[in-house]
Amino acid sequence: MDMMYIEDCCEILDSMRVPITASDREEGDYPYYGANGIQDHVADYIFDDELVLLAEDGGNFGSKEKPIAYRVSGKCWINNHAHVLKPKIGLDVDYLCYSLMFYNVDGMVNGATRQKLTQAAMRKMQIPSRSIEDQKHIVDELNRIVKIKEQRFLELQLLDKLIKARFVEMFENEIEYNKVKLEEIADIVSGITKGRKTKCGELREVPYMAVSNVKDGYIDWTTVKTILATEDEIIQYKLLPDDVLMTEGGDPDKLGRGAIISLPPKDCIHQNHIFRVRLDETQILPRYFAAYLQSSQAKTYFLRAAKQTTGIASINMSQLRGLPTIVPPIELQLKYSLFSEQVDKSKVVVQKALDEAQILFDSLMQKYFG
Repeated sequence: MDMMYIEDCCEILDSMRVPITASDREEGDYPYYGANGIQDHVADYIFDDELVLLAEDGGNFGSKEKPIAYRVSGKCWINNHAHVLKPKIGLDVDYLCYSLMFYNVDGMVNGATRQKLTQAAMRKMQIPSRSIEDQKHIVDELNRIVKIKEQRFLELQLLDKLIKARFVEMFENEIEYNKVKLEEIADIVSGITKGRKTKCGELREVPYMAVSNVKDGYIDWTTVKTILATEDEIIQYKLLPDDVLMTEGGDPDKLGRGAIISLPPKDCIHQNHIFRVRLDETQILPRYFAAYLQSSQAKTYFLRAAKQTTGIASINMSQLRGLPTIVPPIELQLKYSLFSEQVDKSKVVVQKALDEAQILFDSLMQKYFG
């Protein structure tokens, strides 16, 4: 396959970029772009064209999921953190973008703390040289897969909104229901500490849940770490099906996030920055409680109770135990839980279709751009 240099197939418009500090930006209708997308909207523009922006510094270099290049169209302002590329005649702008999105820049970027792709290095990047007809065929094929991915992702969002809307519909009249402290209807414990001193005894490697595994409403299984623990510790911290895991801190908007761990791995335990909530299911069901954690009532309580420093908020055991928890009749909770389970089954089907589309997209990108 013949290759062509970026400096030969593109006009490089970096000299036209103008950064504006946040305090100096005048709010307006025109997008203000940086290394990874829209940063703001401003009152004026300096570009009005079909362009590809390639991260100069602060980009997603090395990521297989987040691109380092993206398309912009029409009137906009671009700062100095993105290289500005305009394809010359014979090069399709979307083809250019796809060829650069996940470009391997190993050995091309420099900088220890904030990696930078200099203009000199960018000029020597090479992309496959193809006829304009072949370029458009490739773009059409990839665009079709991208649209499928976007549609599936939208379906997942709509299903999430459906569950949340159902929760509000069923339980918005909170004055009708009992309200108790969480400690009255649940057993709450913290987890194991890394680097702790252990008593004499044989250690065993077991999986454990870290903060990175607990998201707002679901468990992220991407990476499950392991830890050495004694048999007593494994017994003490072992997770059971339908335990609810909650993080003690993080960004204020993620405070009090929690999720059900439906099928924990064998002998799985949890770290000390995670609270394990084991509910009395004769009074409150896990699916209802996990949804309640995402409600405005619970989030408002956590924000008020939390200790906040420089953008980080945290709650302690006492504050979690004191969470005012609305407890509707168990029959209503069960009705909601069954509805939620059915929607989750639909989400599994949609997620499978999304995963298949992603695999196809990755395969085509590898085929066409290596």
